[in-house]
Amino acid sequence: MAKPIMAKATAVWLVDNTTLSFKQIADFVDMHELEIQGIADGDVAAGVKGFDPIANNQLTQEELDKAQADATHKLTLKYYAAAVGEEKRRGPRYTPLSKRQDRPASILWLVKFHPELSDGQISKLVGTTKPTIQAIRERTHWNITNINPIDPVALGLCKQSELDALVQKANAKKLRDGEAMSDDERRRLVSTEQSLGMPEEPRIPAAISGLETFTLADAPEEEDENERQHGDLLDADSFFNLPSGDGEEQPG
Repeated sequence: MAKPIMAKATAVWLVDNTTLSFKQIADFVDMHELEIQGIADGDVAAGVKGFDPIANNQLTQEELDKAQADATHKLTLKYYAAAVGEEKRRGPRYTPLSKRQDRPASILWLVKFHPELSDGQISKLVGTTKPTIQAIRERTHWNITNINPIDPVALGLCKQSELDALVQKANAKKLRDGEAMSDDERRRLVSTEQSLGMPEEPRIPAAISGLETFTLADAPEEEDENERQHGDLLDADSFFNLPSGDGEEQPG
């Protein structure tokens, strides 16, 4: 159910100016009944100025009178035909101030590991602008040398399901366009759920199984055989003509 703007201030006004029950007010402003009782006791919303829902075109007087006459009647927010669909988010996602400094790192991560995503998709995913994305793509961002790529999911800028949905969309677009993908691109484009369910890497065919443990353990025997065959040619005397011991002078 939609709730009025400035819900707490509206609750304050209804408590002070009507005979509605706590439950009726709680249902209308989407608060707990005990919170409404706290407002009436002065323990909650102290200092909050009441907000008149009738004067601000959120509630009709007829609807209020009907609810005051019948304690079981639920107040209905005034219908705005022009406001239908306004609850949908439009434009870039809102990013809290505490996390805005992390956006360049997340943009660099997305540009590096998911180049198939468009600037518009990245903009909506992490709540940034296209000029910023373009500057990071072209490495002309003023702080590019100090930016390290970090997963936006790890930074809390988006959900893994949202990232997976965009990746799947990019994957489907590539398939429709008939573009060939490398193995590395295919691994990046699948979602987390799919990647966990993928089969293991291809194994060595059975015809050559066992060669992966092949070693050169028998090489020393061949080397020993060569040494035996050519031992006479490779001894030290064949390289150096050392004088025989008979010609050495004896000390006097």
